[in-house]
Amino acid sequence: MPDWLAAGGAGLSAGAALLLGSAIAWFISVPTRVVAVVMAFGAGVLISALSFELVQEAVEQGGLVATASGFLGGALVYVGLNILLARRGARHRKRSGNQQPSAGESGGAAIALGALIDGIPESMVLGLSFLTGGGLSIPMLAAVFISNVPEGLSSTAGMKNAGRGPAYIFGIWGGISVLSGVAASAGYLLLDNAAPTSLAFVNALAAGAILAMITDTMVPEAFEEASLYSGLIASLGFLAAFSLHSLG
Repeated sequence: MPDWLAAGGAGLSAGAALLLGSAIAWFISVPTRVVAVVMAFGAGVLISALSFELVQEAVEQGGLVATASGFLGGALVYVGLNILLARRGARHRKRSGNQQPSAGESGGAAIALGALIDGIPESMVLGLSFLTGGGLSIPMLAAVFISNVPEGLSSTAGMKNAGRGPAYIFGIWGGISVLSGVAASAGYLLLDNAAPTSLAFVNALAAGAILAMITDTMVPEAFEEASLYSGLIASLGFLAAFSLHSLG
């Protein structure tokens, strides 16, 4: 199988976790505290993965300057886009409570776009792992999959509470799953034969965007419902992903 196609399959598999979480939330009434616990664990997993699978490898491959500039650029781009979308109703897109706009409001498109900008950086690094690591990064795939389940679960619970229908909800996550596969393939195809510094910059760019996403959208949900234990749960997620990285 060509690497670009394998990269797309990895992105699609990771994106399918959004559908899995969405299906759980749609058919089962999951307590908000349980959602928060899983979200905290997923945040810890992602922080570990971006630290060791992205930033550390970017420094080793392209140096500190390319890594730092890419990391800061990714954070700035994400935060800028997130501010624009928040003003249009997507601020609480990962919240499982009643913070999301109701079904009749114009925030629906912003929520969909917000979910897309959350997922694209994660998917691109899966494609890049074929270029930087010589094959699919299993720890990174596992981290993205694990973190996507609570994202789909939490967002769907919030959308359901806001009156969104199944066609809308599953249409969003199904579309984003497909686009995740496309983004992973694009990450491979666009940067095939790129210089090490360019690969380091793009990996760090994605890492900065992912960390900004975790802080802006995942941590608030985790802290609101599990404030006394969210730090410990996130630490367990970090340790689990770090152990997987070390064993890999």
